Amino acid sequence: MGILLHFSRLEKRWQLLQKCDILLKRHMKKQAVSPTKLAEVGRLLEAKEGKYDTGQLFLHRIFGYRGVILFPWTARVYDRDLHNPRKQTTTTTATATATPTACTTEASPLRFNGGSGDNSGTVGATQSDDAPTAWNTATTATDTQSTQSVGTAKPATNANASSSVDAKEVKGKTQTFYQVLIDTRDCPYIRAQTEAVTFLGNQDSNRSLYAIPGLDYVAHDDIMPYSSTDKHPLQHELFDKFLTYAPDAEPPFVGQDTLKAWQEKNHPWLDMSDVHKETTENVRITVIPFYMGCRETPASSVYWWRYCIRLENLGELSVQLRERHWRIFSLSGTLETVRGRGVVGQEPILSPRLPAFQYSSHVSLQAPSGHMWGTFRLEREDGYAFDCKIPPFSLESKPDDVSTPPVGAPANDDVD
Repeated sequence: MGILLHFSRLEKRWQLLQKCDILLKRHMKKQAVSPTKLAEVGRLLEAKEGKYDTGQLFLHRIFGYRGVILFPWTARVYDRDLHNPRKQTTTTTATATATPTACTTEASPLRFNGGSGDNSGTVGATQSDDAPTAWNTATTATDTQSTQSVGTAKPATNANASSSVDAKEVKGKTQTFYQVLIDTRDCPYIRAQTEAVTFLGNQDSNRSLYAIPGLDYVAHDDIMPYSSTDKHPLQHELFDKFLTYAPDAEPPFVGQDTLKAWQEKNHPWLDMSDVHKETTENVRITVIPFYMGCRETPASSVYWWRYCIRLENLGELSVQLRERHWRIFSLSGTLETVRGRGVVGQEPILSPRLPAFQYSSHVSLQAPSGHMWGTFRLEREDGYAFDCKIPPFSLESKPDDVSTPPVGAPANDDVD
């Protein structure tokens, strides 16, 4: 029964896990001094090549939390490492050495600490000799294969050499992601924000910022499916509203009409389309931008986006995030800089045992589109400091549906 908690290599242990009859998970205790207890939660299932169905229970491969799949999204993934042979070789080597680390993280997910929602830092217009790189994305195919090339993201100019990969276009490939609910019992123990989905709702003719707690976007490869005989295997306020127990179905939880209606109403704020990845010094940065909506006043229109960022340490030495440096270019012609200590009030350590950290933040522009790029200043345990590139990504607006009612709780507007 201790196989899940003590495996050391991903591929070997994954095969062993498939043969386990009982999946064990740590019983959550807030007090660090409390002894660890084990509780049965279900049976591990074999990973699927195709898409998972609505109602599938799973463990997150990186963060270890329990969740349930609501519905899939198809995203264009722009991996800049795939277009840089030197980086690709380095990343492949680092990933191979870091594989046992990822398994250790899965086995003890409840030692994680959640991030705060504070976004500190200063924003100011700056003069720069670096011209922003504009990106053009063209969709040329439909959602058919998880690895299909669907478009390219390429720089319109090469003035900013640090934001391009040898001035070559970055081809996008389609991959499946899932909208999921997170078990609220696991939220305090994971190194990822659990209120990362926000949007501008329409209430009393005022576009207010709302947060939907306990939602996440999970890549297909991060899903570790399992089954449970429990009729209420997940604790989340939306679980019973969206899903109903059907013992003869597989999985035995099927979507209700309320889930479909909720998805259709909130599609503009939930829709994910592009994912951007880049690796520097064995630290991979993944960015997913989302359009949130527009606040209009007689004097101006302010467009809002949120962006979800994951940092993953693929190496053998621990690194700590010390500073962030953002460049924000607006279609109106402004170029702004954001500098500050850490992210969301933290300076997370990415160790071989806990290699990942994920958070979300917001940005607003007085133009319907723009671009962002930047760096994280990281410090390795041997004292070596370096700038880790944040891959450039575009901020694109879409027509607002102002009749969409708010879903979730009001969020804090004071964000950077």
